[in-house]
Amino acid sequence: MKTQRITLDDIATLAGVTKMTVSRYLRTPEKVRAETAAKIASVMAEIGYVAEQENTAASRHPPLRIGVLIPSFNNQIFADLLAGIESVTSAHGYQTLVVNYDYNPQREEEQIATVLAFNVQGLILTESVHTVRAEKYLNAATIPVAEVMGLSETRGRINVGFDNYRAGYDMTAMLLASGKRRVIYFGSMSDRRDQQRYAGYCDAVAAAGLPAGRIVPNKVSSVSIGTGMMTLARQLYPQMDAILCTNDDLAVGVLQECQAAGIAVPQALAIAGFHGLEIGQATTPRLASVITPRFEMGKVATEIVLKKINQQPTIEQVDLHYQLSMGATI
Repeated sequence: MKTQRITLDDIATLAGVTKMTVSRYLRTPEKVRAETAAKIASVMAEIGYVAEQENTAASRHPPLRIGVLIPSFNNQIFADLLAGIESVTSAHGYQTLVVNYDYNPQREEEQIATVLAFNVQGLILTESVHTVRAEKYLNAATIPVAEVMGLSETRGRINVGFDNYRAGYDMTAMLLASGKRRVIYFGSMSDRRDQQRYAGYCDAVAAAGLPAGRIVPNKVSSVSIGTGMMTLARQLYPQMDAILCTNDDLAVGVLQECQAAGIAVPQALAIAGFHGLEIGQATTPRLASVITPRFEMGKVATEIVLKKINQQPTIEQVDLHYQLSMGATI
């Protein structure tokens, strides 16, 4: 029995758009509204449609692309990750197709469908937990998929990262070992990595027989957000003598507020950040932080993806670990 060929009319009907819009999306997707493009891409991914190349030469030599999804263009940690990815892709003739999903699982689902519709050869994700529909897209894709920035055990996926839970535990233990007894945790978007660090923090303070405390603005971290959180924490936790931040820019904001208020660091208040960003290493005093291998994560994950593409033997799970730096704020 002959299988019925899926047409542009079929896709247009399912997506609720015109055939002309679908055709324009396939030729010049950047000229189609983002919401419409995501809807068309979602339909194409769900029915397994692969666009035919109109240009014969382009069909013989399709562009080599690796798709990359990041949650924010405004966070330095992902700039470092991308630098690691592109250190490998540029050396091997691949382009990177980078999209942002604003820490929104539904938006990530749409962007996964959009990127897969571009016939990328591999995909690098910064999350390990996805929507049911996004998982359906990923499981149906016949390309290598990598998840970075944390540790996961998703079957059939490449994973390159470090243990966020252990990092949160160890930095909290370092603060407690310095003699501090009331450590407060500053979160940001409360994504999975943030939750893992907070869980490590909670277990560390519980092991010391001490209470936990947390402030979560559910906003992308920044210096100004950190300053505002410090103002709130002084009201909510007047006895605090240490703060662990999920990102260094928050910690720099805390440090600036301490300096403005005349709070001695680290004598009256110890401060620790996360990721070892340049902004924290350039402050006076130098910020204590969990140093994470962001460039290396991007580099190693991409190397493994390319080996998978070329059907070369390779490992799939890599723990790159982290380092603790006391700086001068503990």
